[in-house]
Order: sequence, then C-alpha cells, then structure tokens
Amino acid sequence: MTDPRKHLTPANAISFVALFVALSGGAFAASNLSKKSVKTQHLGNGAVTTKKLRNGAVTTPKLRNLAVTAAKIRNSSVNSAKLRNGAVVQGKIANGAVRSTALGGGVVTTAKLKNSAVTEAKLAGSSVGNAKLGSDSVSTGKVQDGAISAAKLNAGLLAQLVANVSFESKESASDADDSKTVTAECPEGKQVTGGGSKLHGVSGKVALDESAPALNSESKRTGWTAAAHEVGAEAESWSVEAFAVCAEF
Repeated sequence: MTDPRKHLTPANAISFVALFVALSGGAFAASNLSKKSVKTQHLGNGAVTTKKLRNGAVTTPKLRNLAVTAAKIRNSSVNSAKLRNGAVVQGKIANGAVRSTALGGGVVTTAKLKNSAVTEAKLAGSSVGNAKLGSDSVSTGKVQDGAISAAKLNAGLLAQLVANVSFESKESASDADDSKTVTAECPEGKQVTGGGSKLHGVSGKVALDESAPALNSESKRTGWTAAAHEVGAEAESWSVEAFAVCAEF
C-alpha cells in the first residue's frame, strides 16, 4: 500500500486548507446574513418567484405608481366590492359603456336625472298617458289653438255651454225697392251662435251684401243681419230673409 504522506506536499496542504475554509466559510456566511445585506443586484433574474413571496408581503406601498396596468388584471377580478366609494366618476366611464340592460330596477331615480335631460326625443310614443299627468299639468297655455274640437266635447259639456237653443227668422218687405236690410233678433237673454240669409223672388237681378251677426252696444251678438241690393235691370217684387240660431250662455 502506498503511503499517502509521500504525496502530501506543502502546495497540496495549502490547497486542502483553502478548500476547507472556502466551504466552511460559505456555509457560515449563508446562515449568518445581517438584515438588508442582500441587495437587488445580488438577486438573479427570476430569483424571486411567486412561491417565495409570503402571504400579504406585497402591500399597497410596495407597488410602484402605475405598476398595475389593465393587462395585469385578471378578467372579473375587480368587482364592486373591490371599488372604493366614489372611485368610478363620470370621467372614468366610456361613452356607451353603461347600457339600459345593465341598470337594475329603480336605479335611475328623479334625483339622478340632470335638469332638461329628458327631452321630447327621449320619450317613446304614447309613453305619457293620462295616469302620468299631474293635477293642473295641462293648462290653457299648453293647449294648441283649435286642438279642442266638438268631437272632444261630451254631450253633457255641450249642454252646459249652450242651453235653450232656438231658431229665429225674419223676412223683409217684398217690393221693388233697390236695397233691403233685415235682422233676425234673438230673444232676451240669448245670443246668436250662427245664422244665414236667403233671397226671394229674384233671378240673377239681386246681390247679397251682408250675412253676419248683429252686435249691440255691448258687443253682444243679439241676432243675424242680411242685406241685398238690385243689380243691373230693375227687379220686380223681391225680399231678403235672415236666419238666427240663438242660445243661452
């Protein structure tokens, strides 16, 4: 058997000592690191993996500004419970982002509507029915001229507006005078609601001059006046008649 001492030279001894110190010193250094002694430059790429992070180790102050981008957020990870009160302001909502199908019942209340937000173009056809109109909401100024016709008035209201209707007529004298005027007067307490006129005993020789309500000094329509005159050749005996429809108001 070869004696190992024959191979032990000073150079070999120094090499063995250096190797021992390096190995034992490294182990000692790895187990006795002081706080903050491992710097960023000491970490290799990919050295800190998800498994190396302690639960709760990455807190808000540890995140750099703008570090969490949209691409870093998992789908559906940000729900309503994760949003801070007042976090979603108007400037953060894209045009068309909020659809009617995404709104819950009763979400859009009167207080949520901006003044003048609901315009005529926003109202669906027939959306405002009688039940939606408040008391005294349709005033005189809101009714278009001519909008309320006779067909819109019930018989009871018409009876209240016009009562005790009568038909009156009066004919002028039948002679050869050049012109004639006659008025069909309404009875006391009534006013004329309509009327007309008629020529008698002529054939193209008399022209009608007037057929209109007769007014008294108080500008009340008290009857209907008809007037006519001869045209061209002298007419023989003729007359003009006035008709008046009178009623109490």
